Amino acid sequence: MVDRAPLRYGFAGVGMMGVEHLRNVLALPDAVAVAAADPHLPSLDVAVAAAGGTLTTYDDVSAMVAAEDLDVVVVSTPNATHRSVLEPLWGRDLHLVVEKPLCTTVEDALAVRTAAADHPGVVWVGLEYRFMPPVASFVEQVRSGAAGRVVMLSIREHRYPFLEKVGDWNRFNRNTGGTLVEKCCHFFDLMRVVLDSRPVRVLASGGQDVNHLDERYVTEFGHEVPDILDNAFVVVDFDSGARALLDLCMFAEGSRWEQELVATGDRGKVEANVPGFMEVVRGRRPELVLGGRGPDWPVEVQEVADDERIAVHGGHHGASYLEHVAFIEAVRDGRRPQVGVDDGVWSVAVGVAAHRSIDEGRPVRLDEVVPADALAVLP
Repeated sequence: MVDRAPLRYGFAGVGMMGVEHLRNVLALPDAVAVAAADPHLPSLDVAVAAAGGTLTTYDDVSAMVAAEDLDVVVVSTPNATHRSVLEPLWGRDLHLVVEKPLCTTVEDALAVRTAAADHPGVVWVGLEYRFMPPVASFVEQVRSGAAGRVVMLSIREHRYPFLEKVGDWNRFNRNTGGTLVEKCCHFFDLMRVVLDSRPVRVLASGGQDVNHLDERYVTEFGHEVPDILDNAFVVVDFDSGARALLDLCMFAEGSRWEQELVATGDRGKVEANVPGFMEVVRGRRPELVLGGRGPDWPVEVQEVADDERIAVHGGHHGASYLEHVAFIEAVRDGRRPQVGVDDGVWSVAVGVAAHRSIDEGRPVRLDEVVPADALAVLP
């Protein structure tokens, strides 16, 4: 076996998600955390403590990559800064992990796509929900035909409100891209993966009805109230004829499951629940009497165990750790990223279309938010 040096990681942004990435890297046998860049000193202090004091710190990503011999940079800065933070990294001999969403606008996401096309290293987008064990099992079973030809896909996330982040940047749409970009890019990505199809139209309804209404912030624009949505229904039509529904509520801490996924096809249905007792449920339509009920409907319930490779569960049930395992495999084997820039562009575009649908009270086609030349080359 060839003795390979561990990949040397640097971190651009070490707020909440950046430190989660850091903790995962510290537990990886084939990686070492070397440096972090962040203008916010308290965040750097937390990162250094998490790394046991072994992290070199910088207040600027350009200074970090100029001074350090790195193999990988993880970009976990606030959403609206991703395009600018990536600028000094393009063309260098670096592999990149860019946290979700790729960007807050389609324009920025496509600019990143253009730059990534000529970048010598792997460019990976952090849509880590794909790697949650029950979600991965769900996708595998649906894609293998357990439900037959899938006609309907439902994803429900009922959870707690957005957490506090540095400078409260996540309280405003201008920084996040809006809840349906910031949070729900995960689910729009999963819809594409499960259905193996392109989104063509979005119809959404949503609002800010409960969360953050009593909060006030002094910003460069004056005294402001958060403007981020806390609930929505989003229907996405796909070119295969299938349709998908996102049911989002961010004031539902009392839910049994945080996420529930259901795919229904012409042969049955597959369900998955996250987290806690993680399970995948499969129900098949009766072979002889379609429309049968009761005992004629065979149902199987399979508990999904944690992946034994997970060393750090973090805030995403081990998904972020497994994401880094897959990323390192892609780097070592010279393979295309399992979750690439095109996936990031699509997930942002659907979220942008959903917000426009809410704002304008109408269905929005994807070709209204993605230029025709870009739409023609997206897979």
